[in-house]
Amino acid sequence: MLNKFFKLKEHGTNLRTEILAGITTFLTMAYILAVNPSMLGMTGMSVQSVFLATAISSAVATLLMGLLANYPIALAPGMGVNAFFTFTVVMTLGYSWEAALAAVMLSGILFLIISLTGVRTLVINAIPKDLKLAFGAGIGFFIAFIGLVNAGIIVDNPATLVGLGSLTEPTTLLALLGLLLTIALLAKRVYAAIFFGLVGTATVGVIAGLFGVAAMPVLPATLLSFDFSMPTFGAFISGFGELFSKADWFLVVFTFLFIDFFDTAGTLVAVANRTNLINEEGELENVDKALIADSVGTVVGAVLGTSTVTSYIESAAGVEVGGRTGLTAVVTAILFLLSIFFSPLLVTITGAVTAPALIVVGILMAQQLGGIDWSRFEISAAAFLSIIVMILSYSISEGIAAGFIVYGITMWFRGKAKEVPNILWVLMVVFILHFIL
Repeated sequence: MLNKFFKLKEHGTNLRTEILAGITTFLTMAYILAVNPSMLGMTGMSVQSVFLATAISSAVATLLMGLLANYPIALAPGMGVNAFFTFTVVMTLGYSWEAALAAVMLSGILFLIISLTGVRTLVINAIPKDLKLAFGAGIGFFIAFIGLVNAGIIVDNPATLVGLGSLTEPTTLLALLGLLLTIALLAKRVYAAIFFGLVGTATVGVIAGLFGVAAMPVLPATLLSFDFSMPTFGAFISGFGELFSKADWFLVVFTFLFIDFFDTAGTLVAVANRTNLINEEGELENVDKALIADSVGTVVGAVLGTSTVTSYIESAAGVEVGGRTGLTAVVTAILFLLSIFFSPLLVTITGAVTAPALIVVGILMAQQLGGIDWSRFEISAAAFLSIIVMILSYSISEGIAAGFIVYGITMWFRGKAKEVPNILWVLMVVFILHFIL
């Protein structure tokens, strides 16, 4: 039955391989179960509720990806977009987390419409490849910066704005140890290196705490929990009024949509290149169904109470093990669902424990810089300013806006205005109005 539904033989795989691939994918991205609640918890959201929302929405979206599209791709609340949710939308722009969830819901609905109508092709083709890579790399730097701050490695400095923190603080030392451990595991090409680095950091912290070191992680009183209360469930409904009352709501929704849109597109293409998911015309098979699964995941996540759910490039780890069909995703989804019983372990996941994961994810995302054509000034100017503004303004959306504007201006003065798609000029006007207002 499984062979017939998932076409295992046709894809050159078997049940054992698919199960192993699914487990590998889960372990590789399981860090999100700790990092996402920790990050969104800074907005005042219930950490326990966000954990449940993360696990359940990941399970639902991944299951849909496996059953609808037959792709070996897993989904979860995205890194980068959760930082935008927390540090830009809530902490900088002043929205409540309920309003931020409303924006996530609206972006998910728009993404679903785009997926059903085929508009996605128009939008994808309108954004230059180099800018997509720059935005992705910039978000990586932004995430790494957050990790460095959470670890106490980078601190506020009145004289220079930022500076190096005290590297003798116990929590900072723990984060540095975790960072070196995670980097070493990645260098050795250990599967699930980020996950095992996070577990190793937490373990060292717990042991240090037992020996009297201050501010270390502690073991939970119990490993299992059957408390499924979710105060974030349906909270997005009360946020629509506040969302639409502010002038920059469009930019917030667009950024959520943009990050999800291109994260998904990039992941689908990257994983497809490692499998036989591309047909003779060079097109992705069942891509519409894959995008629908992704957009439904975002809608479900908003209802439950988490930031945008998106396809994870970590799925490539399962593909490298041999995963070729949606059965890999189904196995990963089952493991996400089982994880809802282990929420007590979150007490061991402190800022110092998650910091190495954030920094390493930033390193991996920054590798996209290599694909940018820095020899073209209109590209290099837009890419550089997008990244630097994103980091120094502590805002992903401001960086994206700056990139679009600079790209349009430089293309205009280089006599290449006709090469810029009309939709890009429309977005430029919107972003300029955003800065003015």
